[in-house]
Amino acid sequence: MNDLSTKTVLITGGARGIGAEVARKAVAAGARVVVADLLEDEGKALVAELGDRARFVRLDVTDEEAWQRAADFTVAEFGRIDGLVNNAGISTGMPLETETVEHFRQVLDINLTGVFIGMRTVIPGMKENGGGSIVNISSAAGLMGLALTSSYGASKWGVRGLTKIGAVELGTARIRVNSVHPGMTYTPMTAQVGIEQGEGNYPNTPMGRVGEASEIADAVAYLLSDAASYVTGAELAVDGGWTTGPTVKYVMGQ
Repeated sequence: MNDLSTKTVLITGGARGIGAEVARKAVAAGARVVVADLLEDEGKALVAELGDRARFVRLDVTDEEAWQRAADFTVAEFGRIDGLVNNAGISTGMPLETETVEHFRQVLDINLTGVFIGMRTVIPGMKENGGGSIVNISSAAGLMGLALTSSYGASKWGVRGLTKIGAVELGTARIRVNSVHPGMTYTPMTAQVGIEQGEGNYPNTPMGRVGEASEIADAVAYLLSDAASYVTGAELAVDGGWTTGPTVKYVMGQ
């Protein structure tokens, strides 16, 4: 169903974690992929793994000129941009009262302004091509109030809202804009703070475990594909049920 054989996809934060899995899924589904990241060694190694249908470009998502260079590079290599995955971001947590203004602005600049610049950069080309798909990676923290996420949570709520606005404005241009909201997911970044794979490792979710990056990537691949041709403005939670509400133990007959 998720055939991407006619698509060229630009993926930010694509060198590792969820972004790298999106790149793998997209190439496996037939897409041409440009991996954009500041992590040059990891990005180039991934592209070498993926083969002839993948390229790497260095991108600071807060830099407008760098965004234009990345878009121009993608078009020069593969002719067009059909899909954009705004995945780059930083995860951070601290109490609201100890969050500094400087840090708050930095997080919003990367996590939200970077998404805005990326969307604005690719829209003209997508319009010329007759449409496209933009997938913005938000978070479960963009669907609920989550303690210790003042800057991160605010940025992800912003991504959710920007997605809705884009969907409304760009629908008649056949540019679909959707957001994906991962829950706690095992990646190299979360592994550093003690997140583990396997059943029973995250009892706060109804499914009782953290997600895998490949599970998030499957949702992204769907939204990039023509299988989601009538899906825009959606917010797809891929979180093991975390945002559905508090987890309580249920025993039959009680």
